[in-house]
Amino acid sequence: MSLSRVFSGIQPSGDVQLGNYLGAIKGWVNRQDEKDNFFCIVDLHSLTVYQDPQKLNDQIKSLAAILFAAGLDPEKCSVFIQSHVKEHAELCWLLNCITPIGWLERMTQYKDKSSSQESVSTGLLDYPVLMASDILLYDAVEVPVGDDQKQHVELARDICQRFNNIYGDTFALPEPVIPEIGARVMGFDNPLIKMSKSYSNIRGHAIKMIDSEEEILRTLKRAVTDSGNEIKFSDDPDNAGVNNLLGIYKVISGKSKEEVELDFINSRGYGDLKIRVAEVVIEELKPIQKRYRDLMENSDHLDKLLSNGAERARSLAEKKMEIVKSKIGLVNN
Repeated sequence: MSLSRVFSGIQPSGDVQLGNYLGAIKGWVNRQDEKDNFFCIVDLHSLTVYQDPQKLNDQIKSLAAILFAAGLDPEKCSVFIQSHVKEHAELCWLLNCITPIGWLERMTQYKDKSSSQESVSTGLLDYPVLMASDILLYDAVEVPVGDDQKQHVELARDICQRFNNIYGDTFALPEPVIPEIGARVMGFDNPLIKMSKSYSNIRGHAIKMIDSEEEILRTLKRAVTDSGNEIKFSDDPDNAGVNNLLGIYKVISGKSKEEVELDFINSRGYGDLKIRVAEVVIEELKPIQKRYRDLMENSDHLDKLLSNGAERARSLAEKKMEIVKSKIGLVNN
């Protein structure tokens, strides 16, 4: 019996942060034995805004090293760079031709991002169609995403159904999968805003995966909490900072909410909470940082791992595109 196929993408823009790790990468690692997983560094998606070429190149390689260092096993899953499989862009164009522009203009992220830009690129508007092509190209039935990306997967479903209705069953219908824990790690400077690579220039907002122990401790000591001293999970927005810290501790420790609260029952206040969270974060990242440095020092090995992943992805993508072209009426070479 074949395993269900899963597609997950991550952009190489900005430094990889604790939020990326706990919200996505850690779950990928934990579940890589359960499914047929494709993990893609979506470098084409990052081009919706200008990227310094050398910096982008460095960030792609750094992200790849972090993915493998975090525990993604090339024997169990396919890790590759999006632009190394040209069929992603090719399918995007074909899907563009059946996607009403009104569907794209309704996307929440497009409206949010375009409202703050003087000039909006076509790529920003078309971003969700490229994402749909990423998913549909591999007949992925599960797409792990944060809740902010759920709308894009729902659009991929709409595009899938529209194509299948026009040309006959071609693509598998994907489902968004939002992890119960760790899906939304908030900023340490503002716990009401999701931790994001977009705010990496703001000191104290996030912990980077390659931050030193001293920087991790410094960032967490500065984390915004509230004026109380009760260390418990709460639905009160005023306690968002404490919830964020407890949530991070919970995901890393693997404990239940009740067990987490018991760990802090004798704590003297938020200072103790911040130090304990810093300790578990440092211990979690230490072996990852070592493997990361080893991979960055051995670029040939890293390139080979990515090449192997792209080769497997390409073998599936080429076959799928032959089917798609045949359905549309294009002539395969």
